[in-house]
Amino acid sequence: MRLKELLHYTYIFPVLAVVYYFSGLMGNGVIYDIIAGILLIGSVLSAVHHAEMVAHKVGEPFGTIILALCITIIEVALIISLMVAGGDQAITLARDTVFAAVMLILNGILGICILVGGVKYHEQFFARTSATTYLVSTVSILVLTLVLPNFTSSVNGPFYNQAQLIFVSIACLVIYGVFLMVQTVRHRSYFIVPDEHPEEHYIPTTAKTLISFGFLVVCLVIVVLMAKGLSDTIEGMVQSVGAPKSLVGVIIAAVVLLPEGVAAIRAARANQIQSSLNLALGSALASIGLTIPAVSVVCIMYDIPLVLGLDKKDIILLSLSVFIVMLSLSRGKTNILYGTVLLVNLAAYIFTVIVP
Repeated sequence: MRLKELLHYTYIFPVLAVVYYFSGLMGNGVIYDIIAGILLIGSVLSAVHHAEMVAHKVGEPFGTIILALCITIIEVALIISLMVAGGDQAITLARDTVFAAVMLILNGILGICILVGGVKYHEQFFARTSATTYLVSTVSILVLTLVLPNFTSSVNGPFYNQAQLIFVSIACLVIYGVFLMVQTVRHRSYFIVPDEHPEEHYIPTTAKTLISFGFLVVCLVIVVLMAKGLSDTIEGMVQSVGAPKSLVGVIIAAVVLLPEGVAAIRAARANQIQSSLNLALGSALASIGLTIPAVSVVCIMYDIPLVLGLDKKDIILLSLSVFIVMLSLSRGKTNILYGTVLLVNLAAYIFTVIVP
């Protein structure tokens, strides 16, 4: 690559963010945290650029799968590290993080994509079979992991015993594994919209693609690390306005999901709503389908209690969100009303976190 290309902001921001994070300057004052926030946002935008470069090379649906899996793996690593460090005090961390991520993806990312596309194009069309495939898999895993633990009787409380936890983890992996096979091999056409102008797309070389993939991983890692590093500052801001501590998890989840969100919204603005759906619904499925099995293994190894069942309020909000998404995607086309309703659901979720 030429030196001029390497001086592009998508290469400079991740490098500066890594240097700044390991310099130890974060947390030393408001100005230092503002600089960290600027570098974090720059790294998010850089991640979107590199993800698009990889997607152009490998094509759909592999490009969106790569971004979803990268972010999910890093999210899992963050949750596990916090759980091991927190011990019994972190027994609800996995549940709260996964729930926040699913609500933000289904209502926030998907809602903004549908609204933005509807405002610009009135209606956008996608393969209805792809949405059905995503939702069948997602709803099954959501109920098995976040709802059913409240109704089992082997142990008291919203817990699974070890045998149940192993079974549910295997079930999640089986569903997600078969879904990937369907998405990439057996029914790949469900997730692809024919490109009417393929000659207009830039296809990067293999070398540039590998470099972009490397920088994509660096960007995603540094976004998570800086979000974790800024968590104390965010917690202080939340407490200063009198909001509950649970709002911190929602904010950090939103920061971690920014690369996916920005990429999905840009796809919707380019009239590629199928790519937006692949990113949003694929991320929700990967987030819960991979996180719960990974966390379960750690909890069994370290004998950490794991609370999975949601309370009644959260079950109602989750059910409402899933139901509205199913109705919105049932016809294979979108409009601004669907996006508006999903964003209102997101506002209700965030409001009830602040005012439970």
